[in-house]
Amino acid sequence: MEKTVDLLNIGRSSIDLYSNDVGTPFEHIQSFAAYVGGSPTNISVGAHRLGLNSALLTGLGEDPVGDFILHFLRTEGVITDYIVRKPDRRTSAVVLGIEPPDKFPLVYYRDNCADIAITIDDVLAAPVREARVVQFAGTNFSKEPSRSATTFAAELARGSGSKVVLDIDFRPDQWHDPRAFGVAIRSVLRTIDVVIGTQDEINAAMLTDPAQMSLTHSQVSDTKVSGDIEAAIANLLALGPEAVIEKAGEQGARVHLKDGTVIDAPGFPVEVYNILGAGDAFGAGFLYGYVKGWDWYKAARLGNACGAIVVTKHGCANFMPTMDEVLAFVEPYGGL
Repeated sequence: MEKTVDLLNIGRSSIDLYSNDVGTPFEHIQSFAAYVGGSPTNISVGAHRLGLNSALLTGLGEDPVGDFILHFLRTEGVITDYIVRKPDRRTSAVVLGIEPPDKFPLVYYRDNCADIAITIDDVLAAPVREARVVQFAGTNFSKEPSRSATTFAAELARGSGSKVVLDIDFRPDQWHDPRAFGVAIRSVLRTIDVVIGTQDEINAAMLTDPAQMSLTHSQVSDTKVSGDIEAAIANLLALGPEAVIEKAGEQGARVHLKDGTVIDAPGFPVEVYNILGAGDAFGAGFLYGYVKGWDWYKAARLGNACGAIVVTKHGCANFMPTMDEVLAFVEPYGGL
């Protein structure tokens, strides 16, 4: 089938309220800045700014917050034709504190949220077969009907020759049991070409023993999942994907291939201002290279550059770099 869309992202969207009082403990915050967020939404914006023809399938409530998100996406040029309004649901929200270098508390408001109400019919109305790459996040599987709709989208994409990319996106407070997250992720891996995640997320995808996991629910970004990362990656690859992209923060990224090859793509040294959203910026950059047929190293390096730029910014989607900005950033380092 002819591929007319470069990238289709499926999943979360939200209004993100970022603390304006950087360095201030959460209970003393005086004001917040309103941005657009949600992992697949962030990635769709970032990929479009780099130059991809990027579409988004998400759910928004029939509310002013949904209008806010839709207006931003249309202004950006993201294809919004497949975004569905859910009159009986609310658009989700996230509230975030910023205490660099290592404390970034966040709270999700996702009760009765619209994006988790995406259905199989919504998938059938979107250009899943026409997309070169279909990308979605692990949180999509936390509840029905999004769980079955996303699984259906993965099967549909794979059957039509589209590449399928999973961002593990482990948000433990969205699951009734962390082991259920691993079960859900493992059940879909046969349809996945590329998996993207941190060490903790990769271990979480293979999690069977909750004793391996420690977290503070009010600070989801502090989630830690112990385990043998090499064994987890090998087991994950054995279930279907051709590659696992391990995000390693300031160290960059490592690409693990099914044949055992490991490709190290170093990062770019920057001063951390806000880590929230940097992983989505990486995803946007990597997916640009993946869609364009770049080699694994160069695609991961572009992802690293995008992540390094966004980690110095206040928000995420609103601060995604253009390709010109990326090329200017990497020039002192010898380019990509």
